[in-house]
Amino acid sequence: MPEDAAMTTLEFANVSFSYNPQGFMEQLSFSLAGGELVGLMGPNGAGKSTILKLAAGLLPPQQGEVLVGRRAIRSYGGNERAQLVAYLPQTLDTQVPFRVAELVGMGAYPRGGEAALTVGEALHLTGLEDKAAAHLAELSGGEQRRAYIAMTLVQGARVLLLDEPLASLDIRYQFDLYRLLKDIARDKGVSVCLSLHDIGMGALLDRLLLLKRGRVVAEGDPGSVLTDEMVRDAFDLDDAADSYTAAHRAVGLALERQPR
Repeated sequence: MPEDAAMTTLEFANVSFSYNPQGFMEQLSFSLAGGELVGLMGPNGAGKSTILKLAAGLLPPQQGEVLVGRRAIRSYGGNERAQLVAYLPQTLDTQVPFRVAELVGMGAYPRGGEAALTVGEALHLTGLEDKAAAHLAELSGGEQRRAYIAMTLVQGARVLLLDEPLASLDIRYQFDLYRLLKDIARDKGVSVCLSLHDIGMGALLDRLLLLKRGRVVAEGDPGSVLTDEMVRDAFDLDDAADSYTAAHRAVGLALERQPR
């Protein structure tokens, strides 16, 4: 593992990227600190998935740099990068013919078999000890996502990137996954960045980036970002009452329901 792994943070330094000549993302700059749980919010097409793919090194910036541990992510070899950054797409392969413990153990591959955590430790942290022998396809959606997160714990990544991990989960499993991610960030010092649509769940995170058409329109703690004006602008809501309901009521509900 690189010597600076313990200090790893993710930084976008004036990153520009486009899928076509018209331009999309221009000079985007932000950073994640170790132990932070940060959300990317905005309508479809705002750039949430693009940012995560750039952060994972799956897309190359056309200008600027994506830095991990103060080095450009493109400068790392494949296994070296995998020790630092883990990316989970929105759609996970849940039909692989593996038992949970086998899948989780695959996280040690980038480290030459030397796991950052044992499979047992990762299963314990994700609450899947009793599912170790189960086939992945037998698990609920929330359990499947936790299994993949357990694999990243074995992998030892210092930056965890998740694309819509709360999608299609009922509120119980959303809170289960939120608690898990919060614990991982706090206890392991991992930087966790996820995209999401649910404003109420976004209100629980440490920090939000509100996106629109490839640019950040607001950044900060949820209370300062999820204002009626910001939500109305980001989501193109014409009715001020709708934006007030979307932002303030959702934030209030989320804070009332926050796990203790």
